[in-house]
Amino acid sequence: MVLKIIDATEAKVGTNIICDGDPCTVKKVDISKTGKHGHAKARIEAVGIISGNKKVFVVPGHERLEVPMVDKRKGQVLSIGDKVSVMDLENFETLDVACPDDIKAELEENSNVEYWDIEGTKIIKRKL
Repeated sequence: MVLKIIDATEAKVGTNIICDGDPCTVKKVDISKTGKHGHAKARIEAVGIISGNKKVFVVPGHERLEVPMVDKRKGQVLSIGDKVSVMDLENFETLDVACPDDIKAELEENSNVEYWDIEGTKIIKRKL
């Protein structure tokens, strides 16, 4: 479910957008005005929220970009395996969540974490 749609010229640093079906965070935006009858172009550098891949693309300024719904929640770690088992601290729901290796090294059972639900995909972002 897309939260809203913005123009490419409205994208600012830190804005989340969907690029090629992958949710990304904008790291740099360059907007160029062309000649007398031309249209503005936006050069956007973004990094994938889940994958961490860098994407650079140029689009017309009036191009519509989707902004994904990012739900930031807190949870408690129950067990650590291939995926981390987390209990949500609001509704006590238990779920298996993906976790980057550098964060997984810091985790221990019964510690609190912040996880993001991005368009139905859940990932642990940091230890609290």
